[in-house]
Amino acid sequence: MSKKVLVISSSPRKGGNSDILCDEFAKGAGESGHEVEKVFLKDYRIHYCSGCGYCVGNKGACSEKDDMEVIQEKMICADVIVFATPIYFYTMSGQMKTFIDRNCSFYTLLRNKEFYYIMTAADSDKAAMERTLTEFGGYICCLDGAVEKGTVFGIGAWEKGDIRSKSSMKEAFDLGKMV
Repeated sequence: MSKKVLVISSSPRKGGNSDILCDEFAKGAGESGHEVEKVFLKDYRIHYCSGCGYCVGNKGACSEKDDMEVIQEKMICADVIVFATPIYFYTMSGQMKTFIDRNCSFYTLLRNKEFYYIMTAADSDKAAMERTLTEFGGYICCLDGAVEKGTVFGIGAWEKGDIRSKSSMKEAFDLGKMV
């Protein structure tokens, strides 16, 4: 059965290491017959959540007027959501955190989704990424029926493109094929 796969790349640079792994995951999922779309957060104007509470009293509408509604609709329609982030100072990128915080107005509409994670870091120890995995888990705990399906740890990648010589390239492709 074909699934709708939404890959969300929070890399601040196109062609960065986590973005490259997004493309590998997408290629694998596409080869398995799934409909894949990649969203590059840098291409969208997404404001911070101001914690105003507007969404609580207005049926999930957000007071911020930006591009988030476009991505929101894609997330609601997706069967599978992939979060990809470079690891900076042992946590997710600011772009990813801002994006997740903006899910506040519609997270209750994200039911029964499968989630995958892609993370890259200069550090060569996977343990350095565990904190970020825990942070993603905190978000998933708020969603009805969400299931974490897999993670790619792209370690030892500092310079743009370093990831191309790592085993995580095959891991990302293979994980995409398993969707």
